[in-house]
Order: sequence, then C-alpha cells, then structure tokens
Amino acid sequence: MGWGTSLKIHMANKRTSITMTEAEIAAYLKTQTILNIASIGPTGHPHLVAMWYEVMDGKVTFWTFGKSQKIVNLRRNNKITGLIESGDAYEELKGLEIVGTATIIEDYDKILAIGRAVGLKYNGEGAISDAALPFLEAQAKKRLGIQIEVENIVSWDHSKIGGGY
Repeated sequence: MGWGTSLKIHMANKRTSITMTEAEIAAYLKTQTILNIASIGPTGHPHLVAMWYEVMDGKVTFWTFGKSQKIVNLRRNNKITGLIESGDAYEELKGLEIVGTATIIEDYDKILAIGRAVGLKYNGEGAISDAALPFLEAQAKKRLGIQIEVENIVSWDHSKIGGGY
C-alpha cells in the first residue's frame, strides 16, 4: 500500500466520523437560520446569496422576489447548491452542503404558505398574526417560492471528533 492509498483510507475514515445522521441533519436544519444559495449566473459564475428558509414537505424552502437574479438564473438552469454552516472554533464546525435542483413555485397560496412559515421561524407568532397578514399577502404577490430537490448532501460535525482530526 502506497502513501496515497493509505492517506485516502485514513481521510475516508475521518470523513465518515464527522458525517451527520439523517436525524442530526433534520435537527440542524431546524436550528440554523442562514442558507447561502448558489445559482449559475449569466456569465457562468456562481451567484451566491444568503436566504432565510424553512423545511416544508421535507424540503429546504424559501421565497424570493420574482424578478430577482436568482430566479432569472434558476429559470435558465435549475442547478442549485446550498450551504448552512456554523461554529467559530475548529471543534465547533458544523455544516451542510445541499446539492440539487430548484423547483420554482408560482402558485400564490403555496407562496403565501412559504411566507407564513418563514415569518414564523424568524419573527415569531406576530409575523403571521391577522395584523401582519395583509403585509404577507402583498409580499406573496411579488414573490416566488423555491424548493430544493436534493441530489446529494455533504455534512460535517467536528464536535464528534473532540477537536482533533
């Protein structure tokens, strides 16, 4: 066995030791707040933006203005990658890379439901109150929803290895 082979096996074992389980991924998605999403811009470069999101129907979901660059990009090419990460010290680093395709949601009632879910997650009950509903309804008329159809998730949780690697 050569150096390269030994190193690859060692790294694969370490990689496996920091991978999150499905339950850990679901819990992490509930507790985190920022989803950085990348779509393919008009020049072929990544277009990267931070979004608020919620998990709906088991899928990472967000809403955005219908005329936004990300919508233009996703209509041209629906490939999308999302990144959610946290931690300041090495032993605290956790994250998910979500790779897939974007489904654009254009149904008003579904868009409003996304707005309500995101509003509740980030701003609490007041964001979905009767008083707030006219604002959400007006926003939903200008927005579209996005759900990520996941093809692959890469996860890491360095707390599983106690600070070493």
